[in-house]
Amino acid sequence: MEQDQDKLPAGAPAQPATLGDQPPPVQQPVEPAQPQPFSQPANAVAPEASVDASATGNPEVTLPIQTAMATNGMLPFVPQDMGFSVGGAPAFPGGAVFPPTNMMLPSDPMALALNGSNAPVSMADQSLNQNGTTMSADEIALYDRQIRLWGMQAQKKIQAANILVITVKALANEIAKNLVLAGIASLTLLDDQLVTEADLGAQFLLTAEDIGQNRAVAASAQLQKLNPRVKVYSDPAGIMTKGASYFSEFDVVVATDLSPTTLAFINTATRLYNRRFYAAGSHGLYGYAFCDLIEHDYVLKRDKGNVATAVGPETRSRSVTDVKTQKEGDKTIEMVAKRELYSTWDLASETSVLPVEYTSSKRRLKAVTPVISCLRALWAFQTVNGRNPSAARQDLEFFTKTATQCHSLLSLPTETLRSEILRSFLQNIGSEIAPVSAILGGQVAQDIINVLGQSQQPIQNMVIFDGNKMEANMYSLHPEGPLGRAQLELAVNPMMMPTVDPQFVPMDQQSVMAQAGLSDPSSSSMAQPGMLNVGNPPTQAGPSDGQAET
Repeated sequence: MEQDQDKLPAGAPAQPATLGDQPPPVQQPVEPAQPQPFSQPANAVAPEASVDASATGNPEVTLPIQTAMATNGMLPFVPQDMGFSVGGAPAFPGGAVFPPTNMMLPSDPMALALNGSNAPVSMADQSLNQNGTTMSADEIALYDRQIRLWGMQAQKKIQAANILVITVKALANEIAKNLVLAGIASLTLLDDQLVTEADLGAQFLLTAEDIGQNRAVAASAQLQKLNPRVKVYSDPAGIMTKGASYFSEFDVVVATDLSPTTLAFINTATRLYNRRFYAAGSHGLYGYAFCDLIEHDYVLKRDKGNVATAVGPETRSRSVTDVKTQKEGDKTIEMVAKRELYSTWDLASETSVLPVEYTSSKRRLKAVTPVISCLRALWAFQTVNGRNPSAARQDLEFFTKTATQCHSLLSLPTETLRSEILRSFLQNIGSEIAPVSAILGGQVAQDIINVLGQSQQPIQNMVIFDGNKMEANMYSLHPEGPLGRAQLELAVNPMMMPTVDPQFVPMDQQSVMAQAGLSDPSSSSMAQPGMLNVGNPPTQAGPSDGQAET
């Protein structure tokens, strides 16, 4: 779990403007210039002012981020600063570079990571950010502890990031809190729902006084208090009212607790504008996190082993692009540049199969959590019916048949999908548990920080949290056959992506399965677009798509 060890002294900023009958004009906070100019979307509500940490009278105050989790022995990735940058920067000693990613090592050895130690780091020559603006002594003092974790260069990239978080529920609370404490440039909360009494059960950013207010506006006021240096905005509009260009203003888009159709729309837009996309959701003891980074380069630093690291493909989606070594004292350090390719939400959540290292091992298949089949069945049900399953017999039969078919598609043994697992999952749908949100939200926020710093292997591409086993395992889900190859090729060259209307049109599941080589295209077993057809869907009418988002 996460704990905040230090509290910010008095001097919080003014509350954000409240919403009346008409949206107030956008007010930009009074702050020093950020590394990257940020154009805020329409309807965004900004705080009236921002308080500089130096104004508190305590320049030594530290506000560390702690997103370490431990679930069944699973330890978090601890990012370290490699001193690399993508797209050109300081030179490697001797002028060597990392083709084709153009990753370079600065000549100053003090910019290197600390290998996990707590020894002091010389920052005098490393205080310029990417746009040449200096990082003040107050900022270095404020972020001192996390700089020692992931390094100065990574911190500069974090401070230049503009991030959008969609839907303010318990999971988004955790993600937003961790990102604000990390010191990003700006955070925008997008949510058109009002605070209800049910929201107070697992959300720590909302109080009883906020009931009736917009969730994004109420939560943004509390987030601003956590770190006055971060610009926190609220946008009370609905996600489906936004065009695809709305997402181009952000470096990372995080969508939480939304329907699969809405997630597909957002992912389509982020692909069009080459933006990083995360999706996450929780259902009581269970949850998931998905990411589509399209194409992501990063550098790992480690002690050189007896066997040299080869340049070339490691898996279907990961390859080593370059390897460099250097001496640090009596150690030989190996710096490995890698590239990850990603599939879209549509493919990962519906038709993609487990990688060959799973399908070729009965032992590993048996260890795969059946929650992945339950989640796919839920997403299929939501796509067809626009709501969550109820206790009606038709709903239960439909969900059970779909989960069984999803389990078979993943080549998982039938004995692992037991009736008690299905019953437990159905009972947890739509509920929120604060500890689960803390674990899953912390993992998503930590991965975003790793991606921004480009110094650790990111999620590839689906994490499934199983509260019964206290495990959060990662699965690389990509389609097989021509469709899978074409999808990964699009990641290499995003300009190959077709230009589409911002309105999302569901993919023809029959064509998808045929291209993947998973079904006869002439078969009538794929009648419903976006899901596996396992019988007649329930006949009763369901709520609108907005009500189906969980």
